[in-house]
Amino acid sequence: MSTLDTGLTLIRSAAGRVSAANSWMGNAFKGWMPTGLYARSLLIMIVPMVVLQSVVAFVFMERHWNTVTRRLSAAVIADVATLIDVYKVYPQDKDRAQLRRIAQQRLGLVVDFLPSGDLPPPGPKPFFSLLDQTLSVQLSRQIARPFWIDTVGRSNLVEIRIQLDDAVMRVFAQRSAAYASNSEIFIFWMLGTSSILLIVMVLFLRNQIKPILRLADAAESFGKGREAPNFRPRGAREVRRAAHAFLEMKARVERSIEQRTAMLAGVSHDLRTILTRFKLELALIGDSPEVDGMRKDVDEMAGMLEAYLAFARGDSGELAQPTDMMLALEELRSDAERNGHAATVTFRGLPVVTVKPASFKRCLANLVSNAARHANAISITGHRDHRYLTVTIDDDGPGIPAEMREEVFKPFLRLDDARNQDEGGTGLGLAIARDIARSHGGDITLGDSPMGGLRAAVRIPV
Repeated sequence: MSTLDTGLTLIRSAAGRVSAANSWMGNAFKGWMPTGLYARSLLIMIVPMVVLQSVVAFVFMERHWNTVTRRLSAAVIADVATLIDVYKVYPQDKDRAQLRRIAQQRLGLVVDFLPSGDLPPPGPKPFFSLLDQTLSVQLSRQIARPFWIDTVGRSNLVEIRIQLDDAVMRVFAQRSAAYASNSEIFIFWMLGTSSILLIVMVLFLRNQIKPILRLADAAESFGKGREAPNFRPRGAREVRRAAHAFLEMKARVERSIEQRTAMLAGVSHDLRTILTRFKLELALIGDSPEVDGMRKDVDEMAGMLEAYLAFARGDSGELAQPTDMMLALEELRSDAERNGHAATVTFRGLPVVTVKPASFKRCLANLVSNAARHANAISITGHRDHRYLTVTIDDDGPGIPAEMREEVFKPFLRLDDARNQDEGGTGLGLAIARDIARSHGGDITLGDSPMGGLRAAVRIPV
C-alpha cells in the first residue's frame, strides 16, 4: 500500500469518527430538547434573552464598574499620598494628631503609625479581586514604596500599610470609597426584568398555542368519527387559515359522503323494487325445482346487494356515544353460541368507550362471523388502557397464510385455499370491518393465534 493510500485511509477513518461523534452529540442534544411546541417556543425566547443580558452584563456593566473602581481606588491612593507628603513636610507634629484629624475629618481615613519594618508577608489574594489589582497598580504608580494591603480580612474596610523612612503608615479606608459594587442591584434588576418578560411570554404563548391545540383536537375527533361542536377558527392569521382549511376539507368530505349515501339509497330502492317483483312473480308461478332454484338465486342477490350497499355506505350518519364494550362482547359471545360455537369473553380495564355503537359492533361481528365460519372455538378478549381499546378474536381454525393477511382486506377478494373468509358471501366482511375500524381512527391486524388459528386484533384510540 502506498503512502497516499495510507493517508486516505487515515483521513476516512478520522472523518468516520468525527461523523459518529457529531451524530452522538446530536442525538444526545435532541434527547435533552423539549418536544412540545409550547416548551420549544419558550426556549427560543428565553435563551436569546439570557444571552443578551449576559453580554450586556459583561460588556457594559462590568466595564463600567471596572472604570469606576479604578477611579475610586486612584482617589483613595491620592489621599494617602497626600497624607505621606504632609507627614514629611510637617515634622513639628510629633504625635501626628493633626495628621490623624485631617485624615479622619477631611478624607474619611483612619491613620495609624507602626514601628518601622512592621510589614506582614503577602497573604493569599482573591482570584477575581479587582480591588487588589487596582490598589496595587495605583500604589506602585503614585507612591512607589513597599506596601501591604488587605482587602479580605475586614468586610467593610480596606487596610493599607506603607513603609516610610522611619515608620509604617497604616490606613483604614471604607471599601465603598475604593470599590464600586452594585452586584445586588444588578442581579435584582436582571432577575426582575427577566421574570416580567417570562410572565409576558408565558401568557402570550399560551394564547397562541391554545388555537393550535384546539385544531389538533378537532382533527383528531374528526379522524375518530366524532364531532367537535365548539370548534371555530381562532388565534394568529396562519392558525386561522389552517383552521379554515380544515373546516373546508371536513365539509367536502361530509358532502361527498352524503352524496354517496343518497346515490346508494336511490340504487338500493330501485334494485329492491325489482327483487321484490321477482319474488312476487316466483310466488305466483308455483312450486317446482326450477322455481326453488330461482328463489335461491334471488335471495342470494338480495344478500349480495345488502353487502355491497353496507360496504359503500360505511357508518355514515351514526354519532359516537359512550358504549359498554363488555356488554357488546357478551352479545357477540351469545350470538356465536347460538350458532353452535364455543366462545369465551374476557375484558380488562374500564369498559365504557366512546364509539359508534352499531358500526363498531358490526365490525366485531364480521370478525367473529369470519372466525365462526372456519373454527369451532372462539376467544374474545378486550383490553382498555388510557390510550387504546384493543379487542382480539382468536380461533382454532386453519388460519390465513402470512403473505395473504393484508390481501384479504381488499374488497371482493376470496381465498380458495385453506380459509375463505367469506365463503358463500361476497368477500366484503373483512373490508367492511377494517373500514369501520379506520373510521374510528384505528385499524385491524391479523396474526397467529395461541389457539392455533387466526388472531384478529382491533385497536382504536379512546
